[in-house]
Amino acid sequence: MDLSNLRPPRGAKHSKKRVGRGQGSGQGAQAGRGHKGAKSRSGFKHKRGFEGGQMPLHRRVPKRGFHNPFRKEYDVVNLDTIAERFDAGTEITPELLRERGLVGRTGAIKVLARGDIGKAFTVKAHKFSGKAAEKIAAAGGTTEVLA
Repeated sequence: MDLSNLRPPRGAKHSKKRVGRGQGSGQGAQAGRGHKGAKSRSGFKHKRGFEGGQMPLHRRVPKRGFHNPFRKEYDVVNLDTIAERFDAGTEITPELLRERGLVGRTGAIKVLARGDIGKAFTVKAHKFSGKAAEKIAAAGGTTEVLA
């Protein structure tokens, strides 16, 4: 056995089916496309979501409410989580929160007021709830809103 007598297994290689090349080929006449209709024509391409003329799903499902394309999503972190995960005097930044796995990899961060905070922190985030800012200030900490 050497490289000169290697062969693919039987049936692995076969010639391409040449459709529409006359009756003798076995694939003449309609060339495997059936009879008439859009799919039998050259250049046929259906639109995404096309259901053969039936009203497509995205048009028959009722639309409700308002979708704001400019909505800003925030990853939220609560005060009780910050209090238990960080030591007093720590400067808490979005990078530090991401590093510790408290928020997702991207996106703006909002601090919410769940729980109590007994330590002073410098917290830098994109947004603070009113109560969260009050609680941080009451504990002797500072808040800094990032752009």
